[in-house]
Amino acid sequence: MNTFTLTSPFAPESTQPRHEADASPYATAAQTAAVLRSGALYRRERMEAADMITTDEAATLAGTTRVTINAWIKSGRCIGVAHLRRGFKLPRWQFEPAVWPVLLPLAKALGTSDGWQLLAFLESPATALDGQTPRAALEQGTPLDRIVALATAQAH
Repeated sequence: MNTFTLTSPFAPESTQPRHEADASPYATAAQTAAVLRSGALYRRERMEAADMITTDEAATLAGTTRVTINAWIKSGRCIGVAHLRRGFKLPRWQFEPAVWPVLLPLAKALGTSDGWQLLAFLESPATALDGQTPRAALEQGTPLDRIVALATAQAH
């Protein structure tokens, strides 16, 4: 009998394929733990990336105050991800003229002000953009309306 075996890059090497009798559509506890660890590692590495700045640095860059930056994060006007210690880290590139105008409409289209969700949308390759990320497409002149339409479609 032919069986299809799906392997996960997150599964431990010692995980053996299951026999048909104990086949389950669910991940094992070990696989789930591995996925959670990899997600935490990604978030930690992303927050430590060179393009991430503090709210104080963002305030200086935007010519405003840290309080205003925090209000913008809460409303989805700018992207901020919760820092492990306190406060937020923000991608510097969001303050570029090609990206800045789309952030609030994008948050509304996606129905969220969560920084991780906004960041994931902007940094994930999209088939509708020929494999480009929405951020790269914006930086290369793709109309804002097209990116917002893509976000609206993804949200539904």
